[in-house]
Amino acid sequence: MKISILGCGWLGFPLAKKLIEIGFEVKGSTTSENKLDILKSNNSEPFLLKLSETKISESISEFLENSEILIIDIPPGLRKITEPKTEKTFVAKIKKLIPFIENSTIKKVLFISSTSVYADTASISTVTEESILHPDTESGKQLVEVENLFLNNSHFTSTIIRFGGLIGEDRNPIYMLAGKTNIANPEAPINLIHQEDCIGIICEMLNEVQHDNVRNEVFNAVAPNHPTRKNYYTEKAKQLHLIAPLFNENETNIGKIVSSKKLEKILGYRFIKLDL
Repeated sequence: MKISILGCGWLGFPLAKKLIEIGFEVKGSTTSENKLDILKSNNSEPFLLKLSETKISESISEFLENSEILIIDIPPGLRKITEPKTEKTFVAKIKKLIPFIENSTIKKVLFISSTSVYADTASISTVTEESILHPDTESGKQLVEVENLFLNNSHFTSTIIRFGGLIGEDRNPIYMLAGKTNIANPEAPINLIHQEDCIGIICEMLNEVQHDNVRNEVFNAVAPNHPTRKNYYTEKAKQLHLIAPLFNENETNIGKIVSSKKLEKILGYRFIKLDL
């Protein structure tokens, strides 16, 4: 089977390599010309694709052609936006993309979303896929809209995976927090997931999606261990020989615990990286 991966970045590229390893044909997109040869050398069919609110690269049709499944792993890129925008840039990009999907051979879409669709609260309660969505960031708000664009489209079926904070051997928030002071929310629980589990979950999900066992469903994907931010980042700094961050103990903590029990039950998935 042929799969198109829109966004072969930090997660999408190793995912493409894994899918090829287990027998899929992969078309992979990048926005950087210097990554085309890297994709090709790893047996992916490379495409240079740029998506904006007003236009999309002409090669999009060829990128989708003959693929049955499309994996979308492109970040909203809205972290620096604190005020709502009149023009919803990420939503507009996806609206530009959807007609091309509708007119292609794509039958199933797997959209990589985020647990930022859930708000942090002072009660620090557990949220599930059934929880009411009240995102408190512009990124989270636009992700909710995009999720609904996919789930409500009748031209193809969609599966949404809401990943927690992405970490890996080369990626962890401690590298930005080390040595800093006055860090908020020391008692808030972490909701992280390792790159290796992200890839494992997507591979398992593709098996379910292929056989139509999962249709228009939403899944949280977060490692089941939720130590406090203070405990986790203090210990992680110690492990990596970094200066431990200092937390503000005087303000009210806000946060959430994201449950992945639905994913574990339906996929029978067992997390590989419990010790994050």
